[in-house]
Amino acid sequence: MQLDILYKDNEVILKNMLDFDPKHIFECGQCFRWNKEEDGSYTGIAFKKVLNIKKSGGDIIFRYTNKDDFIKIWMNYFDLNTDYSEIKKKLSKNDAIMKEAINFGEGIRVLRQEPWETLVSFILSANNNIPRIKRSIELLCEGYGEYLGAFYGQKRYSFPDAKTIANLKAEEITACNTGYRAAYIAKTAAMVVDEPMALERIKAFDIEVCEKMLMHYPGVGPKVAQCVLFFCMSKMEAFPVDVWIKRVMEYFYFHQETTVEVIQQFAKKKYGRYAGFAQQYLFYYARELGLGKK
Repeated sequence: MQLDILYKDNEVILKNMLDFDPKHIFECGQCFRWNKEEDGSYTGIAFKKVLNIKKSGGDIIFRYTNKDDFIKIWMNYFDLNTDYSEIKKKLSKNDAIMKEAINFGEGIRVLRQEPWETLVSFILSANNNIPRIKRSIELLCEGYGEYLGAFYGQKRYSFPDAKTIANLKAEEITACNTGYRAAYIAKTAAMVVDEPMALERIKAFDIEVCEKMLMHYPGVGPKVAQCVLFFCMSKMEAFPVDVWIKRVMEYFYFHQETTVEVIQQFAKKKYGRYAGFAQQYLFYYARELGLGKK
């Protein structure tokens, strides 16, 4: 896959980029620190770096970055060496429903996120909605993250590290609108401090073992584990099932109430190593259009 990249001062431009739409990427439920600006661009923070992205015609413009950071961080973060056209072609073969979902979210790319931040973010996602999740994360970052500067008139902060969170009092975490999840976050942070390389090490195991190891962290059940597996551990066959995925799978494929286990078995057989990508297209399609909502 050949990319046409133009490097400029404080800016990188991907020319005539296919399969990349910021709205689809940042509003498909996979991340919580990207927000839309008044000019239609999106600003976000990852790996202690601030980045602004805007689509202009067929080009994608990355601002507040340089060649070194783009190659070292953003190429992998945006999965730019993966041919999404081929993935979409394979997923939509003989599946009119998936083809329609893909056409709706054709610009989705799966972000390769940082494990600690992803783990905490999806612990916060349990029995929660995206605006509340984003607010809780921003409160944690504003209160305990590293100040990165002002961009688009807003102060930006990194995600706080595990040691910082582990040293907080319970009421300080709760004050960030984390609710009952505060205790889980505190205990998980302490475990990460005790074994700082554990999240990196478990990536090497197969998906079943990796899932079981993730579920040792407080607040991590099957759904949260599947999200972490997919979004930061390169287990692209993972298939997280939340309320929207359950609804859309029942609505289109089962036509009746179906257990999470049956849905995941179905997805594993139908989508194989591309199951996680299928989940993202279906999630965005279902949630944006309210499909299967009772």
